[in-house]
Amino acid sequence: MSAQQESWESVTDHAEFLAERVWDGFVAHDQRDRMAAVKAFATVDSSQFQHVDDATARRAAVAYVNALWKKDEVEDAHETDGEFDREALDAADWGPVHENFAERARLLGIDEDYADLSTTAWRRHKTGGDYWTPIMRAQMLELRVALGDPEYPRKPRYGQSGFGPEATRYALAVELHDYRSAEHLEQGKDVMVPYYEAILRAHE
Repeated sequence: MSAQQESWESVTDHAEFLAERVWDGFVAHDQRDRMAAVKAFATVDSSQFQHVDDATARRAAVAYVNALWKKDEVEDAHETDGEFDREALDAADWGPVHENFAERARLLGIDEDYADLSTTAWRRHKTGGDYWTPIMRAQMLELRVALGDPEYPRKPRYGQSGFGPEATRYALAVELHDYRSAEHLEQGKDVMVPYYEAILRAHE
């Protein structure tokens, strides 16, 4: 456990801090503030991925931010007067987005399917269709590494389908982010606190 982790009075306090930082990262992305986005996501990654050093965690965060920025470039190239050409956007080259998600997966040891799933999720998020299933599946793969549990979500007995409560919380946070209101922002932070609590408790 790092000195930074030991300084927290409780797991919940630390989880609340991480929930605020991940939201800071997405808000920074909305505002096209790349440096702020990297700082926020790197703070989160250094806490949730304890099997790598801080430098590697930061590189993984940079790869994530790069994926978001490349996503924006693809979208901007197919937008006219505030409207997306959804058909053209769906057929566009999302390779650069995939490459950066793949780099994140490589750095952290996440299953390589993470890159395909994350790219599909963010493409569908703009073009329409089921984006929530691939985003939850991608987060399930990420959570398996963060938790150090390759069998997550380990559901007992019945109801074996699904991606686990934490992965589902992540998808809900994306939905809340789409509304861009202060009320939904606070809800999004609250939704993500148990997500990080689960990860931090797994590190104890």
